[in-house]
Amino acid sequence: MSVTSIVKDREAKTMTVTAEFDAPVERVWEVWADPRKLERWWGPPTYPATVEEHDLTPGGSVTYYMTGPEGDKPRGWWKIVSVDPPHQLEFDDGFADDAGNPNPKVPVMTIRVSLEALANGRTRMTIETTFPSPEAMDELLAMGMEEGMSAAASQIDELLVPEPQVG
Repeated sequence: MSVTSIVKDREAKTMTVTAEFDAPVERVWEVWADPRKLERWWGPPTYPATVEEHDLTPGGSVTYYMTGPEGDKPRGWWKIVSVDPPHQLEFDDGFADDAGNPNPKVPVMTIRVSLEALANGRTRMTIETTFPSPEAMDELLAMGMEEGMSAAASQIDELLVPEPQVG
């Protein structure tokens, strides 16, 4: 499994997921930048994502839904704050109602992704989630966010396996 640590800091209102991959930064960046790759890992294995809109530019949006084992389709959205390909991405992350509108009943988080080149062509990915309050952090963690993020990130390895060379 690629996830090397999950650190929760209630005082700082953060949860930081760190993972390492046997691939260069540019290839790991693609799991965020390519909507077809993003939908293969964003969400736990039992809730695969379908990306509807994908604009990774400042002010842009990403909208998606996940399909659960019972056919339920929880929706989510991102509002892109900043992007520095292939090293950093920051966005506000929230839940949406059935029509895709932001759900004001669920707290909005800020997620900062950073990709760092390591020795031997490896990459460290850090996903830091900042919650609006310690209570919001408690609420989202109680919904299974830690387990979901860990399960989601553990699906990235298979997306980084080099394509077989034809020829």
